[in-house]
Amino acid sequence: MICYNCGYELSEKNFCTACGADVGLYKRIMYISNRCYNDGLEKANVRDLSGAITSLRQCLKFNKNHVEARNLLGLVYFEMGEVVAALSEWVISKNLRPEKNIADDYINMIQANAGRLDSINQTIKKYNQALVYCRQDSKDLAVIQLKKVLSLNPKFVRAHQLLALLYINTEEWEKAKRELEKCRVIDRNNTTTLRYLKEVEIMLTPDDGVRTKKKKSTSKNAVEYRHDNETIIQPIGIKEQKSSSAMLNLLVGLAIGVAVACFLILPARIQAAKTAVNEQLKLVGEQSDAKTATINELESRINSLQAERDSLGEELQAYLGDDGSLEAMDELLLACESYLKGVGEEDETQFMERIATHLDNVAAQTELSQTSAAFQSVYQFIRDEVNPKLAGVYYTEGYDAYRNGQYETAIEKLSGAYNYAPDNVDALFYLAGACRKSGNVDQAKELYSQLVELFPDSDKVNKANQALEELDS
Repeated sequence: MICYNCGYELSEKNFCTACGADVGLYKRIMYISNRCYNDGLEKANVRDLSGAITSLRQCLKFNKNHVEARNLLGLVYFEMGEVVAALSEWVISKNLRPEKNIADDYINMIQANAGRLDSINQTIKKYNQALVYCRQDSKDLAVIQLKKVLSLNPKFVRAHQLLALLYINTEEWEKAKRELEKCRVIDRNNTTTLRYLKEVEIMLTPDDGVRTKKKKSTSKNAVEYRHDNETIIQPIGIKEQKSSSAMLNLLVGLAIGVAVACFLILPARIQAAKTAVNEQLKLVGEQSDAKTATINELESRINSLQAERDSLGEELQAYLGDDGSLEAMDELLLACESYLKGVGEEDETQFMERIATHLDNVAAQTELSQTSAAFQSVYQFIRDEVNPKLAGVYYTEGYDAYRNGQYETAIEKLSGAYNYAPDNVDALFYLAGACRKSGNVDQAKELYSQLVELFPDSDKVNKANQALEELDS
C-alpha cells in the first residue's frame, strides 16, 4: 500500500514515514475495500453473481481505482449477459492502468470478432423491443423477441426473467419454471429469480399435496376423498339403475363425442393455428428487422451526402465570397495586368487613371482589412506606385488651369491630386483658391480650415488664415 500524498510505500505505522501524512483512516478504507473485493471473489466462485456484484460495487465505492475489482465486476456482468456493462468496467480499468492489464484481452476478445459484436448489438435492440411490446400489451410478440434474444445470448439473465414473467402472466407454470431454473444455473442467489420461482412452485404444488387422501363423509351413504386437485364423493350401497332406453344411450354417446371433440381435437387444432401464427409473426419480425436495417443504412447515407453537400457549398461560397471578394480579385488582377503591360499606345495619364480606377473598384467592392495579407500587399504596392505619379499629373494640370482662370477644371484636377496625395499641401491650397474664385465660398472655407488644421507648419497657413478672414468679413 502506498501513501496517497507522496506515493511512498507505507509501513505498519498510521502515518507516512516519508511525508508524515496521517494515513490511519486511509488504511481502514483500503482494508474495507479489499475485504469487499475478497467477498465478491468468493461469491463469484460459487456463482452467487448478484451477491458478487453488490460486494464489488461496495469495494469500488471505497476505492474507485481498484483495477482488479473492476475487471472481476466486468467478468460477472459478462457472465450474466450484460455485455455493455462489462465493456464499460473494462474500459475504465484500462484507463486506470494502461499497461499490463488483463482488461485489454477481454476488450479485444469482443471487439476482434465483428460477428459477435453485431450479435451483442442485435441482442440489446431486440430486448428493448421486447420491453416495448410488453408496455403495449403485445405479450406474444414480446415472447418471440425474447426467444431471439436468448438464441443470441443464452446467458442473458434479465431476458430469462422477463420471459418467465410473461409465462407466469399466461399461467404457463412449467415453462416459467424452466426459464427460472436456467437463471439459477447462471446466478444461484438472484433475488428476482428466487421470488419468481417461489410463486411458480406455489402454483405447481397445491396446499394439500399430491397424495391421494380418503375421508369418510359425515354421511353414511358416501365416501369423500381427494385426488390431485379434485374432491371426489362416491356413494356406497347405491346401485345404478339400468336404463333400457336407446335414446338415452344415443344422447350419452353424442355428449361423449362432443366432449372428445372439445377437449382433444379442438386444442390440437388451436395449438397448430397458434404455431402457424407464431411462425408468421417470426417471419414478419425478421422482415421488419431487415427493412429497419435497410432504412437506417439509407438514412445514414442521406445524412452523409447532405453533410458532403453542405461542405462543398461552404467551400464554393468561400471561393465566391459573400462580400464581392471575387469581383475585387478580378479588379486587382486587371490593375496588375495594366501595370505589367506598361503605357502602350495611350498617354501616361490615361494609363495611370485606368490602373487607379481598378484600384478604386477593389476598395469599393471589398473590405481590405478582411482580405489576405498577400492581397493587401499587392494592392498597396500598386497603389504606392500609381498614386504619386497620378497625383503629380493631376496637380500640374490643375495648377495650369488655375493660373489660366479655368476654375472648374482646376477644381476637378486638384481634387484628384489631393485625393491621390493627401500630404500635398499645395494641391489643397490651390483647390481652396479655385473654389473661392468660382464662388463656392462655403467649400473654400472648409478647405482653408482643413489646411490650417492638417498642416500647421506649412508656409501656406498664413495665407489660408488671411483668406478665411477675408471670406468672413
